[in-house]
Amino acid sequence: MFSSIPSQYLIIGSTIMAILMGTFVMFVRVRSQKKPVSVKKIIIPPIAMSTGALMFIFPEFRVAPLQILEAAVIGILFSTVLIATSKFEAREDAIYLKRSKAFFFILIGLLILRIILKLVFSNSLDVGELGGMFWILAFSMIVPWRLAMLVQYVKLKKQI
Repeated sequence: MFSSIPSQYLIIGSTIMAILMGTFVMFVRVRSQKKPVSVKKIIIPPIAMSTGALMFIFPEFRVAPLQILEAAVIGILFSTVLIATSKFEAREDAIYLKRSKAFFFILIGLLILRIILKLVFSNSLDVGELGGMFWILAFSMIVPWRLAMLVQYVKLKKQI
C-alpha cells in the first residue's frame, strides 16, 4: 500500500498531521471550556476515535502483541497526566471544564515526545506498524482520560 512512497515522506507527513491535530485539540479545548459539559461530549471522542481501529484490517498496520502492550502501557501512563489536569466546576446549574494553564504545556510536551518517539522508532519499524502503534497509544490515552472525566462529571452532577 505504502511501498511506492518513500518512508521519509510518510514520516514527515504524519508528523505534520500530528502537529496540526495537536493544535486543533488545543483550540477545541479552549472553546469547550466556555460551554457546559455533558455526558455526550465526554464519551463521543473515544467512540469516534475507535473507528481508527479499522486500519488493522490492512496488514501494513498490524503490530505484534508485545508492541500492542508497550503502546497501551505508554498511553495509559500519558493519560494520568491528562486526568490530573482535567477538573470540573459547577457554575449556574451547569458543569464546566476548569481552565488549566498546565494542560496546554502538557499537550505540547506530549506532542513533542510523540514526535521524538516517532523519529527514533521510524528507523527500526515500518511506517504502517508505527502508525498502528501510535493509534494504540493515543486510544489507550484517551479512553482512561475520558472515563475519569465521566466519573468526575457524574459525581459533580449528583452534588448539584
